[in-house]
Amino acid sequence: MGKKVKPESCGLGPAFEVIAGKWKGLLLWLLHLQPRRFGELKRLVPDVSEKMLIQHLREMEADGLIRREVFHEMPPRVEYSATELGISLDNALEPLANWGKKHGAEIAARRSEA
Repeated sequence: MGKKVKPESCGLGPAFEVIAGKWKGLLLWLLHLQPRRFGELKRLVPDVSEKMLIQHLREMEADGLIRREVFHEMPPRVEYSATELGISLDNALEPLANWGKKHGAEIAARRSEA
């Protein structure tokens, strides 16, 4: 028997671990484009629940993909932006996104046939 292969062996395991979640890739892409406030993210991604948005943002901040900056003014405001690590991940995901755009309809059709 061969040696057991683990997901992190090819590097995809750690990458998928930090982007696991339905909305993280989209949030990272939006924050790579420009800093955003929570309400703006909620408006741009209306299908995400507030609870899930908060959870994803906290996880992404803990993983070092985004930063949360609090501006001490009245009323207080918070902005989220991509870190260098987050930008590098978003850039790495671009070819995967292009693959999804190219093959998404085909995959959806195959799934509906199954």
